[in-house]
Amino acid sequence: MSDDVIFRRRALADGVTDSEIRHARDSGRLVRIAAGAYVSDEHFATLDAPALHRARIAAALQSRPPGVVVSHTSAALLHGMDLGDLSLERVHLTRNHASGGSRTAGVHVHATPFDATDVVTLGGLAVTSPARTVVDTARISTFDQAVVVGDSALHRRLVTLDEILDEVGRAGPRKGIATARRAAGFLDGRSESPGESLSRIRIRQHDLPPPELQHVLHDGTGAFLGRADFFWTECGVVGEFDGMGKYGVDGGQAAVAVHREKLREDAIRDAGYEVVRWTWRDLFDFAAVKARFDRACARAEHRR
Repeated sequence: MSDDVIFRRRALADGVTDSEIRHARDSGRLVRIAAGAYVSDEHFATLDAPALHRARIAAALQSRPPGVVVSHTSAALLHGMDLGDLSLERVHLTRNHASGGSRTAGVHVHATPFDATDVVTLGGLAVTSPARTVVDTARISTFDQAVVVGDSALHRRLVTLDEILDEVGRAGPRKGIATARRAAGFLDGRSESPGESLSRIRIRQHDLPPPELQHVLHDGTGAFLGRADFFWTECGVVGEFDGMGKYGVDGGQAAVAVHREKLREDAIRDAGYEVVRWTWRDLFDFAAVKARFDRACARAEHRR
């Protein structure tokens, strides 16, 4: 992870002068990513937010004593969990102490006791375990963010719900544990994306009946129609979160995917189901979705 990072102290040891480093930085050939850490301008241009954060993790660890582990949001990134809208501006590390944490613009060092079972090795780095990562991230997050991270950890089978609940119990009265506890009680690994996780939250917040997740649909002949993100058996309503990211394509491929999705939706309706679809924007005005759901239930009842 640090192969492309140029560290000032290593460069000085190799005979490069501070003047040369400063000139390269001022000319734009080097880009500062953290205190005493740089990458070339060409490499910087290839970095998206997660990749830049990984480079900053490497930089942060260079100036920390042994025993510090990558934690919280930074650990969630390294484990491959979905982060939703969590910020990647600051690297999170944890030292095994009851006090003595610190925070700068780029690095937050938490002081929280941990034992050997709380730490795993990823790519040669000491990182908090998946269960500890889910709980620690939840403690510094909103409920929405905590559910997105926890759902993805379960969906990717990085951890079990029992392990998360056990970690919540072990955390005691730490700051933010109420949010972690509440989120742990709501997690469901059947949610396949941040949008589906947030949809479940909005469904509960707006008092819709609890849906079945990833329900397999068939037509009257028993032919497979597809899996519904959400399904309300009692009224025969299918709920679909329409985030274009779910198709894994863009450009012309996206148009093809949308067309196929329309044909699938037509087949679902032909089989006698009502379909309610919503987008990312609807997640922030879900009352409109609830109104569509109520109308769909009324149509289904009228048809019956």
